Amino acid sequence: MNTELVGDKAKDVGARLAALSMRHANLEQAIETECQRPLPDTVALADLKRQKLRIKDEIARLRVI
Repeated sequence: MNTELVGDKAKDVGARLAALSMRHANLEQAIETECQRPLPDTVALADLKRQKLRIKDEIARLRVI
């Protein structure tokens, strides 16, 4: 396999991991913000937590590559 292609793939995976990590952090902040409300929206919280878990799973999958 061409080493240049391997390097490009590693850069792509690294960039994807960085983007996913940022999104994960943003979701964590959104969850914390929602929890601070006097009456948190439980449906919105559940959705945010599901999104965060999906991203966490994708991050774990990409780290194996």
